Amino acid sequence: MRKGFTLLELIIVIIIIGVLASLGFTQYTRVVERGRTAEAKAILGTIRTAEQAYYLEQGSYTSTIGNLAVNASTACNGQTAYYFAYSVTGSTTDFTGTATRCTGTEGKTPGFAGIAYVINITQDGTWGGTQGYY
Repeated sequence: MRKGFTLLELIIVIIIIGVLASLGFTQYTRVVERGRTAEAKAILGTIRTAEQAYYLEQGSYTSTIGNLAVNASTACNGQTAYYFAYSVTGSTTDFTGTATRCTGTEGKTPGFAGIAYVINITQDGTWGGTQGYY
């Protein structure tokens, strides 16, 4: 009686391991990206607080992050500090703070191409954006 594995059995095991690894990597990428939303939520929360303070002083919301004294990048363009670019739109009655994911080589590495999404918050604290990331 011979002991050991046949070549066919080894090939089947390698194929199964390959399929499991490819599925695992896809899920890992999604989990990592969802984890990066913590950065966006923290900075958007800071933007909301700063917008409320600005409103109390000025009587309206601002559309310029520079007026809020919040440390946040407003463009991707190869910046390495943040995973997102931040913007605000404001009026006399409301505002929306938006975080847009920097993708590819535009942002902090690793920047996965094709995973572009946005997260936003309004003056009343309502979260929105791309489904599954807020």
